[in-house]
Amino acid sequence: MESYKREFISFLESAGVLKFGDFTAKSGRKIPYFINAGEIKTGAQIATLGKFYARAYREKLGDRKTVLYGPAYKGISIAVSAAVALSGQGLDLPFFFNRKEAKDHGEGGVFVGYVPHSGEEVVITEDVITAGTAIRESMGILSRLDGVKVAAAFIMVDRKERGRGEKLAMEEVEEEFGFPVYSVVDVYDIVEYLKEDPANAENITRILNYLDVNGAKR
Repeated sequence: MESYKREFISFLESAGVLKFGDFTAKSGRKIPYFINAGEIKTGAQIATLGKFYARAYREKLGDRKTVLYGPAYKGISIAVSAAVALSGQGLDLPFFFNRKEAKDHGEGGVFVGYVPHSGEEVVITEDVITAGTAIRESMGILSRLDGVKVAAAFIMVDRKERGRGEKLAMEEVEEEFGFPVYSVVDVYDIVEYLKEDPANAENITRILNYLDVNGAKR
């Protein structure tokens, strides 16, 4: 495993973002581990998270000018931190996010921050994809922007799970909407990381058993 992946997973675990136990995903699936960007609570933590997203962005998109979109609520801090980190590297990108409820006073509207214009490209920043539910919700919201195209989505962890059919959720999203989804790490990186400590044997078994049922067919 590349050293930055190990560093990232260690960061997620120490920050409480990566947890093991019994949880329910947005898709309704019962899952043995949980990724929750809402556990990022300090300036140092959000700065670190932004650097990892910025690394992934530069690796996949280089100097491409896009607009970062952070879906409310967890995606907001991800988009902002990634924008700050990229700015520190000389790539100054605008960002925006949505309101859960449209504002009916002041300037109104559902979006906050820079609102993309026709012809501009948007990059979605999310924490995780399980069945693709959150990305589909984002695409519904972004459809209000005429002439704006989604160039890619970036997430923390690819859970390597089936979507609505037998394919990976990420593959389904890519086929349905026509843009790539990139992750900093995937669940098998997490399993490899856990194998470094024998005390993690039970968590490894539970994750692999879960993937036997909910993972995409290989």
